[in-house]
Amino acid sequence: MINNNSAADNLNSQVVLNQIVMEYMREQRRKRFWRWVKRIVISLLVFSVIYLFLIMRAEDVSARAKAHVGVIDIKGTIFDKQAASADNFMKGLLKAYESKGLKAIILRIDSPGGSPVQGDYMYNSIRYYRKKYPDIKVYAVCADMCASAAYYVAAAADEIYANPSSLVGSIGVVYNGFGFVDTMQKLGVSRRLQTAGSNKGFLDQFSPVNPAQQKTLQTMLDIIHQQFINKVKEGRGKRLHIDSETFSGLFWTGIQAKQRGLIDGLASSGQLARDVIKIEEAIDYTYKPSVLERVAKNIGTAMADQLPIALGVKPGIQ
Repeated sequence: MINNNSAADNLNSQVVLNQIVMEYMREQRRKRFWRWVKRIVISLLVFSVIYLFLIMRAEDVSARAKAHVGVIDIKGTIFDKQAASADNFMKGLLKAYESKGLKAIILRIDSPGGSPVQGDYMYNSIRYYRKKYPDIKVYAVCADMCASAAYYVAAAADEIYANPSSLVGSIGVVYNGFGFVDTMQKLGVSRRLQTAGSNKGFLDQFSPVNPAQQKTLQTMLDIIHQQFINKVKEGRGKRLHIDSETFSGLFWTGIQAKQRGLIDGLASSGQLARDVIKIEEAIDYTYKPSVLERVAKNIGTAMADQLPIALGVKPGIQ
């Protein structure tokens, strides 16, 4: 009787084991099946993306081969590392001039200004391409604001247009800051500033004004201002009506700017393309960093910020 039970138990065990093996094999087949399904789906998605990319690229190349107006936006303050930087602007220009069908360029400007250095880089780039491609005219169109360094850039164009209500001009240079000396005296706080170099604490906001340093700063501002004036005169030529207020830092509406010769006409970019350039087809060449570029930039910035800390380095010279 015991032997019969043992045999039955062995048989049951064998059956269970066979079931487990069969279930395992079925599970493995299911996994392989879905693994291949995933691979096929991913492959199809990849091929679809590549196919769409190739189609879009072919359409882009085709569009760029036809007669069109290139549009480049200059929006926001003009500083290095920002969207409206000279580097980004020049990338847009380069891409535009590589197109066979390019017939004109419109710079759509909406900026209060920014760095005179960045503005000068952009000005020189426009003049360079104007000289290299004399048949491709460059137009600047002012939106809400085209002031200071933004107008510096616009002055390099063949012609400048604006809306009647646009704010245009501000041909000047400014330095601003705060002084806390009186506040510190009222609070009974004294400034302890020690430098190696008599002008290292140049116009320190917590120290009394130094007349010699103030005069030096004014000389620097005057030099930059004169460069700005020279570039505006170079760009606008005889169209500019100069009086005591032209280079004073004032800005004007589009209507006033036209009367003063700061702009050539009143029109939007669309009106300009239709009525003046006579080409309605437009392609945007404004440089926009890709997702990968933005991610790489953010990672690089984070690493650059953390590296000195990780190494125990704390910069002390500013």
